[in-house]
Amino acid sequence: MYKTTVLKTSFLILNFCIGLSVKAQQPKLPESSYNLRLKAPVSTWDEALPLGNGLTGGLLWGEQNIIRLSLDRGDLWDERTHGEKEWWKKYTYQKGADLIAKGEFKTVGSWWDEAYNGVSPTKLPGGRIELKFPAREVVKEFELMEATAEGIARFNSGAVLNTFYSAADPVTLLSIKGTVPDAVQLFSPMEVYRKNTKGDGGPSSGGSVSKLGYPEAVKGKSATAEWYIQEAADGLKYCVYIDTRKNGKETLIALSITSTADGKDPLAIARQRCSLALNKGYQAMRKPHVKWWTDFWGKSSVSIPDTAVQKQYNLVQYFYGAASRLKAPPMPLQGVWTADNGTLPPWKGDYHNDLNTQMTYIAYQQSGRYDEGASYLNFLWERRSFFQDFARDFYGTAGLACPGVMSYSGQPLGGWGQYSMSPSMSAWSAHLFYLHWLYTADDTFLKEKAYPWSADVGECLLGLLKKDSNGLLKLPLSSSPEIFDDSPKAWLQPNSNYDLMSIKMLFLSLKEMAGELGKTTEAQKWAAAALALGDFHTKADGTLLLDAKYELTQSHRHLSNIIGIYPFNLITTEGSSQDQQMIEASTKSWDKLGTRSWVGYTFSWMSCLRARVGDGEAAVKNLDIFVKAFVLRNGFHVNGDQTKSGYSGFTYRPFTLEGNFLASQAVHEMLLQSWSARPGDVHTGVIRIFPAMPKKWANASFTNLRAEGGFMVSATRKNNKTLNFSITAARSGKLRIKDNFEGIAPKWNVKGITKTGDVYEVNLNKGQKLQAFFN
Repeated sequence: MYKTTVLKTSFLILNFCIGLSVKAQQPKLPESSYNLRLKAPVSTWDEALPLGNGLTGGLLWGEQNIIRLSLDRGDLWDERTHGEKEWWKKYTYQKGADLIAKGEFKTVGSWWDEAYNGVSPTKLPGGRIELKFPAREVVKEFELMEATAEGIARFNSGAVLNTFYSAADPVTLLSIKGTVPDAVQLFSPMEVYRKNTKGDGGPSSGGSVSKLGYPEAVKGKSATAEWYIQEAADGLKYCVYIDTRKNGKETLIALSITSTADGKDPLAIARQRCSLALNKGYQAMRKPHVKWWTDFWGKSSVSIPDTAVQKQYNLVQYFYGAASRLKAPPMPLQGVWTADNGTLPPWKGDYHNDLNTQMTYIAYQQSGRYDEGASYLNFLWERRSFFQDFARDFYGTAGLACPGVMSYSGQPLGGWGQYSMSPSMSAWSAHLFYLHWLYTADDTFLKEKAYPWSADVGECLLGLLKKDSNGLLKLPLSSSPEIFDDSPKAWLQPNSNYDLMSIKMLFLSLKEMAGELGKTTEAQKWAAAALALGDFHTKADGTLLLDAKYELTQSHRHLSNIIGIYPFNLITTEGSSQDQQMIEASTKSWDKLGTRSWVGYTFSWMSCLRARVGDGEAAVKNLDIFVKAFVLRNGFHVNGDQTKSGYSGFTYRPFTLEGNFLASQAVHEMLLQSWSARPGDVHTGVIRIFPAMPKKWANASFTNLRAEGGFMVSATRKNNKTLNFSITAARSGKLRIKDNFEGIAPKWNVKGITKTGDVYEVNLNKGQKLQAFFN
């Protein structure tokens, strides 16, 4: 009797403790202490507070008695081709390969690079609003309220400006209390250009907006409203409209950016949207907006004992909600925050598929922000017909190909042809479809989108790959982004390790997806193709080469020759002894070469890679450098070392977003991993809890992060030991958990758990929660 009572009591206490630990781990709104706060003055657009709702975006900045809101809309593009229309039909891949075989590099370079040298295609800026306040009003601080996605400007008098880009309606609201602006002015991009003294902009700028050759914007006013209508190219017109209303002590301003994509009369649409918003008022409009963001933050959260990294993590997750929505354009290089200095955006603000888009959409899967991530996948899916035509017209194959550098419509922009016209970039994009399926466990998505899109990429590549004298499949041309830049040397010996890894990952993922769909014959085809690619190129000590001939001998920004380690996971710490040798030798080689030619994203990418191989100390070292030296004060990633501390030889500051998202993913990689040691096998992923924790992150927790197979995981760590975790299944099946719990056996809330080697296994039903507690 006594023994039974003790056992029952112990069981109840255990369940009570587990219940408390799990209950305490509900997703949390970002704490206000981590909000982005900027002391005034903020005198440049790229250091402003970023706001947005996916379709439209804004940058809040200013100084003295001037407040500015820079404007953007994701689908404002000039799609005019520079030079010959559909030039890729004339200057085909095979023609280029034939000339390169003859050493005629300049001719091919002129074909594929010239298209990029024009002003268009390019992303377009949207202009700006300027609010001029009485001279006595001096702005002292800007703050981004991340939990509710609101921007605030505070004045020394106590007056406050609040603004939000509605998550529920295509409109922006500004509320001003405690003062009244003397003037509210609207400036078209051309007027901004004339106001700005910098002329043609900075590195890789497309030049001034004046080069577009557009007519002057047609401006209009009414008693309370002001607008302009800009005629762009190819029938595009867009309207920026603001309307002002004074309600007692509040000045309320509504803003809408409309275009011919919304209807024939953008002005009428904008007028109606602003009128409805003003009639409802700020608080009524704010209510559904706040609900949307509360739901967004409710997907997951993490807590780490590093203020700078936590701030960056929160901000980057915010970027997904502000700049990427399910029914809106996906993020290009600068998201919805196009340059506001009278120039066109750096690198045309385009979609670079040789790293940028893939890494921008690498951090949503684990945080469970699937709708925001699906923005890019839907974008690719909706352009599949054009991509099929491109595969046929440029590569001469079936299937589809996604250009390495492309516009909003999907047309190839050219540029350095080794990368902008490389077919393996499409394989990297297909990897995002594969990951989305792995993390969501959505078999409908697998059947209807992931496998069809990826299989089409596979067909294109199979059409290009030919067997060499050793029976290995080889491409006609090969490269490794962005090794040797645009020189003839950049044409590497096929297949480079980058191409080999990209294509092998594609074929193995297709094998897995086909197997899951019951397409046995197709699974066998993809498996055979993966095998026929051969092994990776290494030195005798295991160092991964660029290709069969060349070794990386200088510091470089792009981890292209070791992409098989991360993110493709083809070479793992739990793989063969050869895998482990390649990881050790290659990371040592990169360390030896140094960081002189690294840019911001290199540090955050290397942080992810080091975490994936279990090196938490190297991971956090690289992440710390990124956060310290390669972000502007508003958190935007910039290419150069802003501290000029010698971390990199680059110190310039054009901003792009992929480095930010890699930093966010590095946090995920340190907290939770779920990969398989055998790429291509169906549902063999192993969950690893706190797999790469640096010692200084002794106390950490996360709530509802996602793992491959559709699992939702929460865990707590204290004094460098795991206290508890819970895992909920999104589908019925086997759960596998790596035992890295330092010899402490967990107490489980379910029966039937077995252990094989260092892996716990249990079968869970859909919706069932496994809980573990450590004494």
